[in-house]
Amino acid sequence: MNEDTAIHIINDLQADTNGSIRFFVRLGGCSTVQDGFSLGITKDSPKHPAAELTIQKQKFFIEEEDEWFFDGCDLTVSVKNGEIQYEFHNENNGNS
Repeated sequence: MNEDTAIHIINDLQADTNGSIRFFVRLGGCSTVQDGFSLGITKDSPKHPAAELTIQKQKFFIEEEDEWFFDGCDLTVSVKNGEIQYEFHNENNGNS
């Protein structure tokens, strides 16, 4: 995730300075890694983060309980036409 994407998400969620933003698994929707599930975003505090990244004083994270969703893939988050986009990359197989 680059700084422009982080700023877009922070503004969209009206997140507080030095806050935390969680990517979490939702039932429903679609993704290229797990049928019937998708990612959501919310303001939350990490309890057992599996991955985290700090940009613009915001901690973006994924909890251990949601790690299964990624099935060994890396997540790239971007914004296109004002919409948040997710791409899943598996270094063994290219894009998922």
